[in-house]
Amino acid sequence: MPLVPHRRLRGAALVVATALALVGCGSDDGVPVADEKPPVLGACRVLTPDDVAEPANAGEVVDCAEAHTAETYAVGELPDSFDDADRDDEDLGAWAYRTCSTSFMEFLGADESLVMRTVVSWAWFRPSEAAWDDGARWYRCDVVGGGEQSREFVDLPTTAKGLLLGKPRDRWSVCADGETVSGSVKVPCTEPHSWRAVTTIALTKLGEDYPGDRLVEVTTRDFCSRSVGAWLNYPVDYDFGYTWFHEAEWQAGNRRSVCWAKTDR
Repeated sequence: MPLVPHRRLRGAALVVATALALVGCGSDDGVPVADEKPPVLGACRVLTPDDVAEPANAGEVVDCAEAHTAETYAVGELPDSFDDADRDDEDLGAWAYRTCSTSFMEFLGADESLVMRTVVSWAWFRPSEAAWDDGARWYRCDVVGGGEQSREFVDLPTTAKGLLLGKPRDRWSVCADGETVSGSVKVPCTEPHSWRAVTTIALTKLGEDYPGDRLVEVTTRDFCSRSVGAWLNYPVDYDFGYTWFHEAEWQAGNRRSVCWAKTDR
């Protein structure tokens, strides 16, 4: 969607609507059935942003003590209701979002707000197209060292379990480097940056049904204006940005927007 400028004194609130983190959509992935095995919990891999953009992955498993960018934190069989479903069924995507996001929070030791402000994210994979046609119905959720707008992924520790317990370190907090939040490269906050994700707003008070783009945007903007001002200790003027999501993400279960402060700290 287009950027809509808003003023907070001399600051502009920059709107960006993005897709949910790495849902693994794409076309025929070319994974041979013979090379495809059911996923193993705790397996580590060296994945790239291109890898997680695909719906299936048969990447080589590496020792978790070695350098890796992904760790499998949840696996299992899909519900019987998907036995006759298409591989790209929207209900399947929504189910995977709920399942992987809930397990993601539990695995990292964080709440919903914190996981939306970390540089790590999750990707989910399903059987290859050929294996799906042959009846395979499993899922795999991986924590990965980056997000949708990362140019490359950072290495994860031996295990990412409990990574966000306690006060999160800047190494795992998400910042953005660019003139605006929209389209900027997302980096760990230990790297040079101009924006930091500082708070989120829960939009649950707007009801269960999607209230429309305008109400979601305005509610997000007004909250972030106040929240970022407080985070910056109420300066005379400041810049802030916010990320909000559309109906598809709402229906999948996302009910939060992210507030960004323009800062190099």
